Amino acid sequence: MNSIVSGILLYAFLFLTCLTSTAQIGGNSTFKSLNLVTSARVASLGGSAISIRDDDVDLAWQNPSLLNPSMDNHFVLSFVDYISDIKYTSFVYSKTYKKLGSFSAGFNYLHYGTFLEADATGEIFREFTAQDFIINIGWGREVVPSFKFATDKDLDLDSTFFIGANLKFINSTFHFDYHSMGIALDLAGTYYNEQRNLAIAVLVKNIGYQLKPYTKKNREPLPFEWQLGISHKLKHAPFRLMANFTDLQKWDLTYDDPATTSSFLESEEADTTAWEKFGSALKSGSDKFMRHTVIGVELIITRAIIIRFGYNYRRRKEMLIVGKKGFSGFSFGLGIKIKKFHISYARAGYHIAGGSNHFTIRTDLSAFYTKKSKEIYPFIME
Repeated sequence: MNSIVSGILLYAFLFLTCLTSTAQIGGNSTFKSLNLVTSARVASLGGSAISIRDDDVDLAWQNPSLLNPSMDNHFVLSFVDYISDIKYTSFVYSKTYKKLGSFSAGFNYLHYGTFLEADATGEIFREFTAQDFIINIGWGREVVPSFKFATDKDLDLDSTFFIGANLKFINSTFHFDYHSMGIALDLAGTYYNEQRNLAIAVLVKNIGYQLKPYTKKNREPLPFEWQLGISHKLKHAPFRLMANFTDLQKWDLTYDDPATTSSFLESEEADTTAWEKFGSALKSGSDKFMRHTVIGVELIITRAIIIRFGYNYRRRKEMLIVGKKGFSGFSFGLGIKIKKFHISYARAGYHIAGGSNHFTIRTDLSAFYTKKSKEIYPFIME
């Protein structure tokens, strides 16, 4: 019991320590590849899904406290056809040890394409490539056993708390002369109510340091972020609903586009009534709140087929071209189970010029050499 209490206190201390970290948004930090989505399932749900608790080990890349024994000996391979010529490939493997908890090991390789190097006159004299790779070591376990709040069966919450951490090593190379390395840590906690099919997760990600900057005396911060996620599988309907709130360390995420923002030299009509001022403030506050919000839904067709949809408000507001509706901010995907394999595809809309295509294949390696698989279906928390 003392070890559990000590662990919780240490965990809380680390969380509080993170509050002192500097908030970084947009282009004010390095190693943005740390935020790329590897899972096709997550991509189809808007790009953030930290509170789905099942046997999908790829979810642990985003939230390590989701690691659990049902992921033991599971392997995931993903490929992403990103924007332009950018492509990346990743894999994750998980193993559970009864006394220590569940562990995962992952690797993500990002290739930015091939570039031409030219001198001041425009003469091309060589080609070069740019790439990042990330090694991710994760750990997660239950910290408080299931407990009951009431003797009444209808009020029995049957709840459990979990914690986890990801340790990430980043190596980045741009051109022959620009090379950087870094280290990052994710800390997470998840509350799971099995009876009500409810999960709530808190994540602090990318606490870290640029060990070697691209150029001397120009060390940059990492993309530190707070996230909160909630998911609920409806008991008598084939839906799982989820809401994720990102970049909670900073309230105002508004990006002022110079092409659409009025100059201070231009005259603006002032609000003439208190109601107009209130309406303007309410609209502004609602917009700021929604920029943190990512909404996703999973529609369970059968035990082997699932359709997914997502909406990322901030992505749509920042990437949408005025006067053109487009698919920016929306995403969709399909998951199917064929024998021992779970296969997922997702399409995420970023800009009218294009989006990203995600492919993921997942399997339980134990199913290939044991007669009976211990797999649970990722679509239902029952």
